[in-house]
Amino acid sequence: MIGNKQPITTTLVGMNVAVFGVMVLTGVSPVEPSSAQLLKWGANWGPLSLGAEPWRILASNYIHGGIIHIALNMWCLWNLGRLAERIFDRGIYLLVYTASGISGSLASLWWHPQGIGAGASGAIFGLAGALIAVLYLGKLPISKDALKPTLKSLISFAAYNLFFGLVPGIDNAAHLGGLAAGLSLGAVLARSFSEPPESRARWRNYVMVGTALLLLAGYNYVKLKSAH
Repeated sequence: MIGNKQPITTTLVGMNVAVFGVMVLTGVSPVEPSSAQLLKWGANWGPLSLGAEPWRILASNYIHGGIIHIALNMWCLWNLGRLAERIFDRGIYLLVYTASGISGSLASLWWHPQGIGAGASGAIFGLAGALIAVLYLGKLPISKDALKPTLKSLISFAAYNLFFGLVPGIDNAAHLGGLAAGLSLGAVLARSFSEPPESRARWRNYVMVGTALLLLAGYNYVKLKSAH
């Protein structure tokens, strides 16, 4: 347990806000950036992400399309992240956040490769999914009754935001991709929470390698699909 401090969450929020701030200072609209402006800063777009610039699949997680977009995402990240840092160690937190963000980007490219995607929502949905899986399946030193309100809140968060994501212009594919990755990682990691720290760290490392291989395979699949 990390305790009551939130160093990872604070850093992630700071990185997102800093990128947005620099974007605005260099002339990007703070309210409604154009597609060209988002692409210039690293937004996810099939012809580039599946071509010569695959780095966009990760970088796009730190690009936001306006002040409302980043404000909502950072509010969700702050609240979910505070809980995540009380349950996950730093390695697991970063693994879930990064892998879910990449998974969300890949799902977006698979569903609509010509769409322009940006934002941290895939990673945020992944945090929610991992927390749901670990709280439900993990053997934590907390009674199940005490966990029920938190689980209910997390499930409501995911369900409400997926429903809200049905509005045109919102990339629900990225939400679903991130959520699926988080749920899967949480389910795989849950069994390790009752293990000693050394065993838990070793299992986390195995999962990290396996996740990297799966994401690479997913990237290659989406790339091949888009070529046909």
